[in-house]
Amino acid sequence: MSSEYDDAAANGLAHALRVPASSDRLQAALAAGTTPKPAYIEVLVDRCAVEPDFFVRDMLTWALVRHDPEVTVPRLIEELGSVFPQARSQALHTLSKTGDPRTWSAITLALLEDDEDQVARAAWRTAAGVVPEREAPALAELLARQFGRGDRDVRLSLTRAFLSIGELAVDAVEQVADAEQSEREARVHARATARMLRDPELDFDEAVQEAQHAFRQGR
Repeated sequence: MSSEYDDAAANGLAHALRVPASSDRLQAALAAGTTPKPAYIEVLVDRCAVEPDFFVRDMLTWALVRHDPEVTVPRLIEELGSVFPQARSQALHTLSKTGDPRTWSAITLALLEDDEDQVARAAWRTAAGVVPEREAPALAELLARQFGRGDRDVRLSLTRAFLSIGELAVDAVEQVADAEQSEREARVHARATARMLRDPELDFDEAVQEAQHAFRQGR
């Protein structure tokens, strides 16, 4: 009887998360997190991969975090291998909210260098939040390969990851900032990040402008 009840509840949630109105889907996700049920986990994870509305996706994450991490974390880690970029990025985002130490070993180089910016950005943020202290310099070296990538928002995400790592990221950042063989955009980005590591209150755009000016002056 319990199994049938759980199946019915899961099917009801799946239906509610497919209705056209995003406000109704938001309420369905809220309800699933307010009264967690193990049967909801698969439905919530599946919906994360296809949900088009940002606010609903955020509520799906909240609902998953409200469930038992012994069940949700392994399922989310499994989702990191999905062929769908949104599934990977949303799973990473949700894992970042759990803070579960198992997440660290699941973040691969492929995720950190994912061709999809949304996935890479989520991987950078999540990795920086869960990396063990002894592994932080190595992570910083991997992230330093991404300097100069993408548009302003992508670069800001990378810089924030370095700021999250903190002092242990300085050497990797400065190596790129000082490397004459690095591309100009990578060096400017690294210099701006190095500046913000010294002064975290500095505005990102201001730090980039300072780095660009110094580069033009041959400094």
